Amino acid sequence: MNVILAKSAGFCFGVKRAVNMVYEEIEKANGPIYTYGPIIHNDEVVKDFESKGVTVIKDLAELDNMEKGEIIVRSHGISRKEYEIMEEKGFTVIDATCPFVRKIHKLVDEHSKLNEHIVIIGNPNHPEVCGIKGWVNGNDVTIIESKEEAEQFTVNSDKKVCIVSQTTFNYNKFQELVEIIGKKEYNIIVLNTICNATEERQTEARKIAKEVEAMIVIGDKNSSNTQKLFEICNTECEKTYYIQTSKDMDFGLLKSINNVGITAGASTPNNIIEEVSKNVRNEL
Repeated sequence: MNVILAKSAGFCFGVKRAVNMVYEEIEKANGPIYTYGPIIHNDEVVKDFESKGVTVIKDLAELDNMEKGEIIVRSHGISRKEYEIMEEKGFTVIDATCPFVRKIHKLVDEHSKLNEHIVIIGNPNHPEVCGIKGWVNGNDVTIIESKEEAEQFTVNSDKKVCIVSQTTFNYNKFQELVEIIGKKEYNIIVLNTICNATEERQTEARKIAKEVEAMIVIGDKNSSNTQKLFEICNTECEKTYYIQTSKDMDFGLLKSINNVGITAGASTPNNIIEEVSKNVRNEL
């Protein structure tokens, strides 16, 4: 009976940095602290911040009725316009955007100024992708998430096309979509902006899932990178379970299992991972 815990499971660099920044601001706070959207996609972490007095703002219009204070930008990043609105309303902006995401903001800003058409590969509804789009100058931007959208993509043949990706996008799917666009014979520049930590996490999860009889993926249901991990593991291991905490798992399902793999998304705290691992070992 064996439990394999992924070495890459848990907080990535950008998430750890953002969470630490919030705790630091809580320690030295002289006034209200707000975050624009959940600082990371994990309900447990967000609830802990709220218990310490941090308020989550879902819409910038809410700031009109809020006491002036600090507003912390989530790790997923925001648009240029949103930064400007916060400052215009008189709030102190603390930027907890992941540095890898900020790099994409700079890239699309620079390449769109060169009159290139920007293609963002990712989920159009994800806050990171919305933020990236908000740094494109002009309207020459297309968001592509599926094979069908890549096949239907067209642009003026004289336009250079600059392709970037959501940092947590599935690496293999990114390559597939780039290949489809590449066959259209446009003048293309491809910037692989998928985070190295994401690639490593996905590769390790796939490897473990191939070796075990059951796979547990831990993370918030709204976490894009955790959803991708589940998809990858579920392809390799029929008994793959997606949970947020130990409470969501029926550990009795593992009684006849000899090998269990565990991985977790980039926004999953270590204490949750440790609790799940302990319960799995107790069951085995």
